[in-house]
Amino acid sequence: MAITTSAKKAIRSSGKKRVFNLRRKNALQDTAKALSKKLAAKDTKAAEALLPAAYKAIDKAAKRGVIKANTAARKKSRLALAVGKAKA
Repeated sequence: MAITTSAKKAIRSSGKKRVFNLRRKNALQDTAKALSKKLAAKDTKAAEALLPAAYKAIDKAAKRGVIKANTAARKKSRLALAVGKAKA
């Protein structure tokens, strides 16, 4: 258990940050999952419509440090590739 006031404050702030990070990560996973479900259902128009939302979630997660920049780039690339393959 934290003893000093600064340690107690660090626990409080890290708890708050954890909530925001989890929310950001869940939004990222939800949009990617929704897009992959549309692709699995062969609904390419809906998948294309969801792509900007997925990009937005990925970019926000990378901006906040929830995921690294290269991870964000890789995820965006793979989603775009999957949509492109489904269209073709």
